[in-house]
Amino acid sequence: MKKRIAFISDHASPLAALGGVDTGGQNVYVGELAKHLVRKGYEIDVFTRWENPHLPQRLQWINGVRIIHIDAGPRTTVAKEDLLPFMQEFTDNMISFIRTENISYKLVHANFFMSALVAAALKKKLHLPFVVTFHALGHVRRLHQGEQDRFPPERIGIEETAIREADQIIAECPQDKDDLMGFYMAPEDKITVIPCGFNPEELYPIDKLLARRMLRLPAEEIILLQLGRMVPRKGIDNVIHALKHIKYTGANVRLIVVGGEATVSANGHHPEICRLKQLAKDLGVTARVTFAGRKSREEIKYYYAAADLFITTPWYEPFGITPLEAMACGTPVIGADVGGIKYSVVDGKTGYLVPPNDPEALAIKINSLITDKALLNSMSREAIKRVNALFTWQQVANMVSTLYERILAEEQSDAVDNVLEEFSLIDAAFEDAANMISVCRKQLRLPIRNATHVICKSLQQGKKVLICGNGNSYMQIQQFISFLSGRMDTMAGPALPVIVLSGAITGPAAPLYDYDNTTRDALARQVEALGQKGDVLLCLSMDGQPGNIVKAMEMARRQRMSCVALLGKDGGEAIEYADVPLLVPFGNVQLIEEMHLHLLHTLGMLLENRLCSGRTQTELLPGTIPANTQHTPRINGAEAVLR
Repeated sequence: MKKRIAFISDHASPLAALGGVDTGGQNVYVGELAKHLVRKGYEIDVFTRWENPHLPQRLQWINGVRIIHIDAGPRTTVAKEDLLPFMQEFTDNMISFIRTENISYKLVHANFFMSALVAAALKKKLHLPFVVTFHALGHVRRLHQGEQDRFPPERIGIEETAIREADQIIAECPQDKDDLMGFYMAPEDKITVIPCGFNPEELYPIDKLLARRMLRLPAEEIILLQLGRMVPRKGIDNVIHALKHIKYTGANVRLIVVGGEATVSANGHHPEICRLKQLAKDLGVTARVTFAGRKSREEIKYYYAAADLFITTPWYEPFGITPLEAMACGTPVIGADVGGIKYSVVDGKTGYLVPPNDPEALAIKINSLITDKALLNSMSREAIKRVNALFTWQQVANMVSTLYERILAEEQSDAVDNVLEEFSLIDAAFEDAANMISVCRKQLRLPIRNATHVICKSLQQGKKVLICGNGNSYMQIQQFISFLSGRMDTMAGPALPVIVLSGAITGPAAPLYDYDNTTRDALARQVEALGQKGDVLLCLSMDGQPGNIVKAMEMARRQRMSCVALLGKDGGEAIEYADVPLLVPFGNVQLIEEMHLHLLHTLGMLLENRLCSGRTQTELLPGTIPANTQHTPRINGAEAVLR
């Protein structure tokens, strides 16, 4: 039977349009986490305040996720700062709903301090354990906003009580954990750091020119993007001020601001947008600022992809989902060095971190990137790798699920605890593999085809392929050769020169081997002896660091050979020498091994398709097959290629 989990999100419904005063990251968090927990076998009911009288009380949002609207005050929009007096009504009506429907929940996940207040009451009356994600802390907000903070003073006391009563607290980043421990004396063993995420099925790299055509944006402009809630603490005014300090580089620099209550910013009278428009007018930059209004989740990926840079400089930010989403689309981020942003953005690698409220410092970083295309492209690649390796919603759901199961297991026997843990590990293993396949399918389609083209072109021109790898990679090469032999040894034609280099380090100790100079140079010496201009070196490495592999690739470059490299993690030093890198951007070696084997099988299939199908030259790639080719060649495995 599926476990039922009750989410409480008092003011932030997954149904709400994003970009308004009270709609943003928490809405996305609740909706995406619920959807991805369903994939792990849970059923989720999201309890949120009934503010739209035209919606039913129960709404089946997606399969496995219901939205339950609870009466708490008038059925209209109320600012979240004014909701606390209605939380007792929310509690009573939620308990009444649970009892009337006779629903048995295993656990409650509260989002925000008022939801935690309700969850603590449910724990007392219904004996339900609860987890809380605060999303923002009263102490921190008061520190940064002072008298502008409109939340009632009782907030901090409610948070302190919730921390004592909660079974576990989810901190969204290390800074969040430090604040919980420093301001609230929360026990460290009660806190689990689980970040926010992004959905790779929804947000992924899109060609910049295509995205601009979709949005009818000029191709020649430099576009800066700010996207999120329209509130002063988000620091949008800081970005507008920075426009005055950006140096002219020959292209117009435009800031596009996405968010607000209306779909077109010219409509409506959003007070923050009105303030920002007046600021732009006062600074003389009105023509360089576009307020695009509220956009749907389907539309925002085009804005992320169309931008050259994503800018987010809030005064403080508990986490910040938008930097992840921008990086997922390949857009580097310049963000404030605060909260979760300094956790998600790697300064100097996926973007830059700057002080908040410092437009001159922001302008310096903008100038440095818009004048350095190579650095911008490098940061784009690193951003895509980082978010896919660490910040997908499925990874977040895996961690949250593990936390849920740990809490539930504490109430059960040790035997049941072990079973649940094992099931969680099994599920996580399958889901991690599925996520890896989904990501690699999107990112590696073109590189795999390019690798096939490079290898085929070399073989069809009478050249050869040298293959090398250490440890398990070497074993995979043997499987690759066996695969080629098994599928092609019945085809007519001569064997093809595909040579597996000897001298690699094999066996379980290979990844830890302390190479001496002789071992380090062994593969390179063979490349020097056997390799010639036009040949191909095919390398496998889990992390791109082994010295003997890198030296072999260096030698191949000197010999004017092409290098195709199957790599993992960030590609290491080897990626610098790869003409066609097939990078699996994950840190798990087991997943990298599995994908490398799949890539080898795919390469073998494509080689068979090209070399053994009997197609004419023009059906392949024009100009890659010698005109005097009279037969269909075949690959005959390791033994045949050595004779």
